[in-house]
Amino acid sequence: MNRRNFLQITGAGAAAVSPTLLAVPTPYQRQPGNRIQVGLAAYSFRGNFRYMKGKENKRDESAKEIDMPGFIEFCANNGAAGAELTSYFFPPEVDATYLANCRKVAHINGVAIAGTAVGNNFSYPKDAPERAEQMDYVKQWIDHSSIMGAPHIRVFAGKHPKGVSAEDAEKNAIEALEEAADYAGQKGIFLGIENHDSVGSADRLLRIVQAVKSPWVGVNLDSGNFRTEDPYADMEASAPFTINVQLKTKLKINDKEVDTDWKRVARILKESGYSGFVILEYEEKGDPFSEVPPILEELNRHF
Repeated sequence: MNRRNFLQITGAGAAAVSPTLLAVPTPYQRQPGNRIQVGLAAYSFRGNFRYMKGKENKRDESAKEIDMPGFIEFCANNGAAGAELTSYFFPPEVDATYLANCRKVAHINGVAIAGTAVGNNFSYPKDAPERAEQMDYVKQWIDHSSIMGAPHIRVFAGKHPKGVSAEDAEKNAIEALEEAADYAGQKGIFLGIENHDSVGSADRLLRIVQAVKSPWVGVNLDSGNFRTEDPYADMEASAPFTINVQLKTKLKINDKEVDTDWKRVARILKESGYSGFVILEYEEKGDPFSEVPPILEELNRHF
């Protein structure tokens, strides 16, 4: 989808910010032919890890426990070429030895560590103490990702803090992303902004991405997180600027949850020229040990 098509889809709402949209950078220049690989996010096993954001995870006692090396081995055994290692589930005060072991387990099993993911909020003002805390958190995981050889980190613009307008929150996020990207770029790591929290449409997502003056920032396209009448159109608009894709089994159309059309998503990504990982993020209530493998098999057929 070219820029003109995108402006036509987003309509009058986009016209109000057309000077910004017209500055959307050129889509990634990729070599011909799609090189797409299927991966799996550790978040799919959120009820099975011992830890959740530095604390003991409140999980069902009957749920089978898994740790991060075990998750990587699950990927190797079930057709996932890549493993996305969500930061939430690492042990508290994780050290370089643990991170290096994850890299070792991945390499000897032929699994790529496709990336990591953090749950940051960059919408705080620059002089707010929360901003400094969030920046330290993201930079810490840039360092962790470097040890593991992960080339990408999923990041958020975040929720609007109380008393901060939507416009100011967006400016804050852009400034914070530039600072984080400068640090990440020195280590060869991409930051992918996800359509999440305050970012629910392609026009806002691209407005932020294009405003960040860094080649190390792109879109982390989450198929299930667009909150528009036609999320497939948002995917199509975002795909040329995407550096990582997270796939959910469901998406919402007019507040109604429907099954994701894998074939349609595959077509959108391939026609955009996308190459890279498509990461399954299983969010259903079933047991991921039994529910995830057939989904991975299906995704491998489509992608």
